[in-house]
Amino acid sequence: MTNQNNELTYSIGELAKEFDITPRSIRFYEEQDLLSPERTGQTRIYCNKDRVRLKLILRGKRLGFSLAEIKNLFELYDSNANSMLQLEAMLQMTEQKRAILRQQLDDIQMLMNELDEVEKRCRDELADLQKRGS
Repeated sequence: MTNQNNELTYSIGELAKEFDITPRSIRFYEEQDLLSPERTGQTRIYCNKDRVRLKLILRGKRLGFSLAEIKNLFELYDSNANSMLQLEAMLQMTEQKRAILRQQLDDIQMLMNELDEVEKRCRDELADLQKRGS
């Protein structure tokens, strides 16, 4: 589709299919003020900016960012002619996310080590019991 400005537009179904998500998810992002499609009656008409934002929302979620964090980045971008503030905020958020993931990775490694110890003790004890039973 194209709008009055000869700009390519998309229906909610087209975007849902392209990004393999449900129309309900797209409506939810709209309710959260992350997307703002034009409307013709009840029909939502998404422009390329909405498509790019949807792509960024999904990428941000994959990276572990909350919708509030993503919205904050969009607001910084919309309110500033240059993207320096947005980039600085993104770098700070990325550092925080990395620190959280490193801690989770350390926690997981510690749990794996404990599981290894428990498994070894169980196997050793089971082997002793089998030797005694023979």
